[in-house]
Amino acid sequence: QVQLVESGGGLVQAGDSLSLSCGASGRTFSTDVMGWFRQAPGKEREFVAAISLSGSTPNYADSVKGRFTISRDNAKKTVFLQMNSLKPEDTAVYYCAAGSKWNWDYWGQGTQVTVSS
Repeated sequence: QVQLVESGGGLVQAGDSLSLSCGASGRTFSTDVMGWFRQAPGKEREFVAAISLSGSTPNYADSVKGRFTISRDNAKKTVFLQMNSLKPEDTAVYYCAAGSKWNWDYWGQGTQVTVSS
């Protein structure tokens, strides 16, 4: 099993920046991809960004391209999400995920991000 713990959520104003972190523990050798998803009230969970073990192929949802940056520190088993130019529509619970071959097997408990207008 892999355990994921997110941190860094909070309440910010539109245009502000926020950084999320996700630390992994357990059988992390079984995973080669980590990412972020989000779920807004009344909506389905959606993909935000993901990064492979090498860090060479980050992927982003169109809605966050150019504003969000995903990165990882393999030595610390941590993935980060830097969110800039935040918009009210970015308000959601953000979940860290990990898996293998782009299949998501493990999920964190989520951290709330609220962007006020």
